[in-house]
Amino acid sequence: MVTIEQVEYERKATLSHLLELYQYDFSEFEPMDVHESGRYEYRFLDHYWTEASRYPFFIRVAGKLAGFALVREIGAQDEIPIYSMAEFFVMRKYRNHGVGQQAAFALFSRFQGIWKVGQIEANLPAQTFWKKAIGRYTDQTFEEIREADWDGPIQVFTSVATT
Repeated sequence: MVTIEQVEYERKATLSHLLELYQYDFSEFEPMDVHESGRYEYRFLDHYWTEASRYPFFIRVAGKLAGFALVREIGAQDEIPIYSMAEFFVMRKYRNHGVGQQAAFALFSRFQGIWKVGQIEANLPAQTFWKKAIGRYTDQTFEEIREADWDGPIQVFTSVATT
């Protein structure tokens, strides 16, 4: 069973450790180096407890940590909130078993509004995953766009409550 759990501040260190795994995986697609401390150090981590528009979540499978998602509210259109999947990570052990899709669906349903889910151009596996997952969630009623300040595709759709 896949669940999402909002990360309390007391669990920030756990999220930080998972972010290191994520950034290590992500370094395949983006030329980032570890700092002299030997860590990547995600610079926006503290913002998820100091800004009301940011939401950190653990992804769990049968109660065990399997990844995380960082959701941001990035604005509104006609009073409908616009959300972004800032970061999304499923540990390799849990990939290709529907875990990411189930977690994404839960988040889309929890945060109803307009979603923008972008992937960097080089990350072809992420593009494949998100197009497939969002296509299933929306019954293929999403739009793919490009924006000047982002290097890659962005899927845009409106989420609704599911029962």
